[in-house]
Amino acid sequence: MTIRVLVADDQAIVRDGLVTVLSLVDDLDVVGEAEDGAAAVAMVEALTPDVVLMDLRMPVLDGAAATGRITAGHPQVAVLVLTTHADDDSILTALAAGARGYLTKDAGRAEIATAIRSVASGQTTFDATVGAKVLARLAAGAAGVGAAAEADDGAGAWRDLRQRFPGLTPREADVLTRIADGRTNPEIAAELFLTVPTVKSSVNQVFAKLGVRTRAEAVARVLR
Repeated sequence: MTIRVLVADDQAIVRDGLVTVLSLVDDLDVVGEAEDGAAAVAMVEALTPDVVLMDLRMPVLDGAAATGRITAGHPQVAVLVLTTHADDDSILTALAAGARGYLTKDAGRAEIATAIRSVASGQTTFDATVGAKVLARLAAGAAGVGAAAEADDGAGAWRDLRQRFPGLTPREADVLTRIADGRTNPEIAAELFLTVPTVKSSVNQVFAKLGVRTRAEAVARVLR
């Protein structure tokens, strides 16, 4: 299946470079280019791409605001942030707006292509720097509440998730931490010795209890 991609970046040379790079990937088709967030929102309305490759710092409407409008109006469209900024505020703002993935601009063609495929299939994806920050934030939250748990009560190493979200079961807390780490359902199933349908059910329960619709929103909810 060919994945339709919209590139949104205010720098023409960056857009041109991304279009050239992505055109070399067989299963990716760049259907449009937007020079700011407002143009990206309008082009999503007109072109309905599968994935928007979104810069954050843009004029007229910034990338996070554009992401929020796109995910609210077109939840089937995945937004993958590609930016030079990897500070905590930028990451959290983008995830809270509904971005499914976050890469920095030192990512290579193969990494960008893999991330596009991942978010197009409904998964979350982070590059190594961003993923480390997400996990560090989770770990800091766990330490702050003294939540490192012993295995004997079955709560896992992230008991603070259950303290913050009392409705979560131990299994759901374990599933949520692996969602934050970018694991797919089959990967989670293998790590927790569960079936994939059981993991899918747990993921749906986590979403319902956190009041979110996507994996990225779940991660943002935990990190707030």
